[in-house]
Amino acid sequence: MLTCVIRYHIDPTKKAQFAEYARNWGEAIPRCGAGLIGYFAPHEGSTTLAYGIYDIASLAEYEAYRARPAADPQARANFEFAMREKFLLREDRTFLTRVSG
Repeated sequence: MLTCVIRYHIDPTKKAQFAEYARNWGEAIPRCGAGLIGYFAPHEGSTTLAYGIYDIASLAEYEAYRARPAADPQARANFEFAMREKFLLREDRTFLTRVSG
């Protein structure tokens, strides 16, 4: 099992748009086949860092998973929303292996 951590740099004036984006992924990610852990928005400290975290079985499954949102109407609409509103300034993915618990 791998955990994908997406680190977002967001426009701090558009936290509400990021929250809407995160809620939409909260429905679409599990439907598309990954195990959503959650989305996290800035609260204290940095106003520009946010995270999306989910589990996926393997890198091969990740490649198959990445194709599914393109066929999912809600996921496609969410991509379009992000492009239109321009609240995502940067997005980085890291894959981690759980070594405890």
